Amino acid sequence: MTPALEPLRRIAAYGICSDPSDRVLLVRASSASGTPGVWSLPGGAVDHGEHPYDTVVRETAAETGLSVAVVRLRHVLADLRALPGRGIALHTDRLVYETSVRGGTLRDRVGQPTDLARWLSRDEAAVLPLRPFTAEALGLPPAPVDLRPEEPPEFPSFHAVPGPDGLHRAQRFAAYAVATDRRGRLLLTRIADGYPGAGRWHLPGGGTEYGEQPGIALIRELEEETGQRGRLGELLGVASHRDAASLGPEGYPIDWHGVRAFYRVQVSRPSRPRVLDAGGSTAEARWFTPDQVADLPLTEVTVEALRDHLQGRVAES
Repeated sequence: MTPALEPLRRIAAYGICSDPSDRVLLVRASSASGTPGVWSLPGGAVDHGEHPYDTVVRETAAETGLSVAVVRLRHVLADLRALPGRGIALHTDRLVYETSVRGGTLRDRVGQPTDLARWLSRDEAAVLPLRPFTAEALGLPPAPVDLRPEEPPEFPSFHAVPGPDGLHRAQRFAAYAVATDRRGRLLLTRIADGYPGAGRWHLPGGGTEYGEQPGIALIRELEEETGQRGRLGELLGVASHRDAASLGPEGYPIDWHGVRAFYRVQVSRPSRPRVLDAGGSTAEARWFTPDQVADLPLTEVTVEALRDHLQGRVAES
């Protein structure tokens, strides 16, 4: 039996970096970490307001001595693990990027959370104790090195804490859908009064729950906000936005940092949209033709997601 654990959440970013021999760059957790001797992709926690893209570059340099460039986003994963020694259960939303080396010299570290950095073949990596997200990202057999809590503890969907400047701050991970039907119409939701962006049209979706995978959260949110059932498609990208003094229904300013993954979703049997989760941040939902969307007031993340969606369509044609 594991004792009662305090629930925590964080967002982290990692890099898959290969050399000309197709060896992959891995780092080993030291005795100063919660999982000593376990290997993982280089990376770490996303600082408040930091784009995950920058996190990968910063953390890889710190852990390996190498400067890398981000090539593209590869995976978005979530996992839940118990750390009884620290008295916590940790949910981590992990963004995994493909990276390439720009320069630097591979080096080890002393007295830090990671102590070794090595180029390893896939066969060499497969026999090591790997963090489960690393094995999944590399397509290797899972390695059960993480302890899961027997029952996920409850964690509020809204969780703000005082920042160093006294202003409350919150970091939130969310998943959104670029949802279309066979006619090419796009499904959007209008933000309700009293919420940041009120009156603007937004992608259906929202914050993931504690212990929940982003794809599962997205399909759940799609039905709650619009009454539609969809099929999850490809990952389009990730947006990172900070609003240093957002004012919402809480009634006081909050320094918000939102990291949002957006996916293509196909709705094969569209119906008249209806908001099932009444009283929340969604006022209404509608289907729009591409021409109609061009004239709508859209949120920043919606503009960014639709740009990636259209670029992908051009690449496919």
